[in-house]
Amino acid sequence: MGEWHKTGCVLCAQNCGLEILVEDNRMVKVRPDKSNARSQGYACRKGLNVIHHQYPQDRITEPLKRVGDRFEPVSWEQAIEEITDKMKSILGAHGPRALAYMGASAQGGHSEGAFGLSILRALQSQNFYSSSGQEFSSSWWLFGRMLGKQYNLAIPDEHHAEMLVGWGWNGMESHQMARAPIVLKEFSKNPQKMLVIIDPRKTETAAIANSHLPIRPGTDALLIKAMIAIIVDNQWENKQYIDDHVEGWDTIRPWFEDFDAKAAIAVCELDYDQVVELCRLMTTKRWCMHPDLGIYMGRNSVMNSYMMNILGAVCGVFCVSGGNVIPGMVMPLGFHADERNAKTWKTVITRMPPAAAGAFPPAVMPEEILNDHPERIRAVHVSACNPLRAYPDTTAYEEAFAKLDLLVVNDIVMSETARLAHYVLPCRTYYESWDGTFFPWTFPKVFFQLRRPIVTPPGKCLEASQIFTLIADKLGLIPDIPEEVYQAAQQDRFTFGAKLMEWAVTEPKSMPAMPFVLAKTLGQEWDSAAKAGLWGVMMTAPKTFRKNAARIGFEPGMDQGDRIFQALLDHPEGIWIGEADPAENFKALRTPSGKVEVFVPELEEDAKNLNAENEAEDLKLPDEFPLILNAGRHTRYNINTLIRGQEWNKGKRACTVAVNPADAEAMCLADGRNVRVSTEAGSAEGELEVSDRIRKGTVLIPHGFGLIYGDTVYGLNVNKLTKSTHRDRLGTPMHRFVPCRIEAVNG
Repeated sequence: MGEWHKTGCVLCAQNCGLEILVEDNRMVKVRPDKSNARSQGYACRKGLNVIHHQYPQDRITEPLKRVGDRFEPVSWEQAIEEITDKMKSILGAHGPRALAYMGASAQGGHSEGAFGLSILRALQSQNFYSSSGQEFSSSWWLFGRMLGKQYNLAIPDEHHAEMLVGWGWNGMESHQMARAPIVLKEFSKNPQKMLVIIDPRKTETAAIANSHLPIRPGTDALLIKAMIAIIVDNQWENKQYIDDHVEGWDTIRPWFEDFDAKAAIAVCELDYDQVVELCRLMTTKRWCMHPDLGIYMGRNSVMNSYMMNILGAVCGVFCVSGGNVIPGMVMPLGFHADERNAKTWKTVITRMPPAAAGAFPPAVMPEEILNDHPERIRAVHVSACNPLRAYPDTTAYEEAFAKLDLLVVNDIVMSETARLAHYVLPCRTYYESWDGTFFPWTFPKVFFQLRRPIVTPPGKCLEASQIFTLIADKLGLIPDIPEEVYQAAQQDRFTFGAKLMEWAVTEPKSMPAMPFVLAKTLGQEWDSAAKAGLWGVMMTAPKTFRKNAARIGFEPGMDQGDRIFQALLDHPEGIWIGEADPAENFKALRTPSGKVEVFVPELEEDAKNLNAENEAEDLKLPDEFPLILNAGRHTRYNINTLIRGQEWNKGKRACTVAVNPADAEAMCLADGRNVRVSTEAGSAEGELEVSDRIRKGTVLIPHGFGLIYGDTVYGLNVNKLTKSTHRDRLGTPMHRFVPCRIEAVNG
């Protein structure tokens, strides 16, 4: 007989609750968990197929070392000793800028981030790269300037909104909020609510929307500036909100006065009256905006987010019920890193700031390696991500990683990135280890689920957090821990905590190394560095979280964090562990003025020059590439690179080159034909799909394919078609606007 275990999905940031049946130490069946307070019994087909993630063909179970053109198994002791020796040599010869860590952004677990970043900081390096830098550099940098902290993510409070405006977002397929299809359908069908979608194509979400604005690709910033101009011209702005909560409006208001909104909307290829009506609704209804990659990774990425935030400020949606609110959180997703501070690094060659809550954009890493600067990156530790399929310009990454003196990869599989590594270190999956995520996607309550192992790991697999602890120990980054602390770890947590603090106050090196100290003490007893680290997080959580925890029922006291930790152990389905006060949301602003600051000097010139005439000229495509590639289509059949085989899709057309019927006819191409897509970056071949959901003049290709799996490669790797230099001023790749052409293969 098997046993059902409560756990969560690890394939996207929603982490929906799952129940998984385990028989003979093997996961055999998955169903939604109705007791999960956040997902309430909802799970999409991706989560229900998570077994295919757990059991890939190319699983690795022991440390591997590259020897010539092959890999050989080595012991953990040999791998760690050789890796750390190389790190010390590189550090001694070239300094801390030569070292980089790329990770801490997996969808299923965030614990490793504390360990990887602790090593980086101990070695005096700031070269941290993550997936958040891939998608959110522009958006989070602007939150830093306008809301005071880069991790102040203003999420939609859709449950209290009358109108939800989705911009460049196909929530019916990509989710990006809890129970997205259910929430979106409720908005669409409820006569008291309204769903508005602004997207070039008629997505599955646009198809159910009450209003769909089929915007011309690449014109989002222009449209939003026109909308603000319409609001200003009609004096519809929320004057009381602006007076009370907005700083700098008088400085930027002239940007929108006497602006030719009609000409701008014509360039956007939209109906002027429909846009005016939307502006009226935005100034009379309680609404929130939900942007996604169509905005973040679209043309004019930083200006898209800037104009959108100004629009929100003018309409008074920030920090109010039903608008866009700063959520409560256990721990922020990263840390604030203002490049105006002289101590904050910029990248050596591309001069990029760590705009995504301390993370640099992955798009610039190849250039930071492929140069002759004495402080170029020479060693990279990649953990729980696959840059050769997840980040732009695979060709540039292949060349760059081949030049490294040291490439170490933590993974559960022999990924495309691992195939280039000097050392591949085998990780436990998220169903073989303790972990959790800190995504702050709910308001006002704060949800957390401490997932635990439900199957034992094979071979010599370790948690990424354990791997980093071994490296830190060998590097000499962990102070000597007294025997009495080790002994206390064998007793109750209160005794251990008291003994740990008694020692820590006398050892200055203990606090910077605390994740590793916990890993070597509690973590040894629990066989989990991550679990020990998460206990430490609860014990030292920020004051704001402790107040939120008291509000949900965890009374204040020295043991509050331990009581929360025990509650998480007692409830594997996850629980609400905090609740923010909606009436105090403005207090979460951390700007100098305490208000939403809408004037960002670095963007003034671009904002002023944004007009119909300039955009009409800049939007012209080269004759060589007359179509626009949307590189990274979200569908229910793709999931980044987390499911590597295609058995779960049961023969569905998961990876296609999708075009409009009119474009297919003009090119004399039929559905199912093999075609070649070419861009400035290169060419790739795939199967043509003809669909009237695709906007004329555009091409859609999903991400997460071109994976080397067994003896096959299914689908095309869309990142072979993207240039790492095709990015905005903060490093966000413009994947939603890549000029391309299509032609038949073999004539």
